[in-house]
Amino acid sequence: MPEQSEVHLPDGVRLHVEASGPADAEVTAILLHGWTLDGRSWHRQRAALDEALGSAVRVVAYDARGHGRSSCMPLRTATLAQLGDDLAAVVDAVAPTGRVVLIGHSMGGMTIMEYAHRHAAHFTERVAGLAFVSTTAEGHTHTVYGLSPRIARLIRLAETTGAGVLARCGSWRPPRALLRALRPSIRWLLFGDRCDPADIRLVTSAVARASLRSIGGFRASIGAQHRLETLADLAHLPAAALVGDRDRLTPPPCAESIAAALPATELTVCPGAGHMLMMERPDEVNAALLGVLREVLGRPARDGRSAPALGA
Repeated sequence: MPEQSEVHLPDGVRLHVEASGPADAEVTAILLHGWTLDGRSWHRQRAALDEALGSAVRVVAYDARGHGRSSCMPLRTATLAQLGDDLAAVVDAVAPTGRVVLIGHSMGGMTIMEYAHRHAAHFTERVAGLAFVSTTAEGHTHTVYGLSPRIARLIRLAETTGAGVLARCGSWRPPRALLRALRPSIRWLLFGDRCDPADIRLVTSAVARASLRSIGGFRASIGAQHRLETLADLAHLPAAALVGDRDRLTPPPCAESIAAALPATELTVCPGAGHMLMMERPDEVNAALLGVLREVLGRPARDGRSAPALGA
């Protein structure tokens, strides 16, 4: 069973953290989930990394503020900038020494970019590898929901208006009965050709745990972020970017622009897959994450010590 703990942030928010592997591992992989989800969305990756790398890597997943088992927060802090600050605090708390590989899905990937932008020296000192899963560095630039641009603009207007209303609803959670009724819509929006019913149930459960303030509050920040210039400064790091060609929220052009900013990045496009790649295509995602981690483990640490043998 993973170890459970909390990171207490300066504004009183508590983040729920789960970790496996030795606390003194030279490399720590930190998994960041997407908007309205929680750390459970990475369950297949956590198991695969533990099995493949053993004690060489510590694997950490945490619930962002207002999500999962983390506490709610003031509306003014429902921003990607705050999530970037939170990630810096998590790195210090869960991996005070050693190298860190950051792995982000959707909003989690955007959080990594914000951390790099706002805490450049801290990021440079600690981060040794990156993986971006179904995410973007360009806000809603490419988001058309798989529909015509005109219809997409109307949907975005309705979504933005609704998000403003939800943001003012505080720590209330969505009614589970409503979410069950919305499962067909969730399946259409988030998944591609194939979908395990258990994954729909997990996603619905995660949305049920997210506060309405989080569901609505982060929308404006997510839509407005542009961090391609920040990514260009990280081109020296081992990295991977993955996307499904049926992703309605962060379609292939999002991953392509990330790969263009990071020329050494391994870009993987998964045919028939939607936005929830870690669930829909776990083998491809696991292979990409292991590729980055093994490259990091194979490099000497900054202090000149030899890297541990893989699987040790």
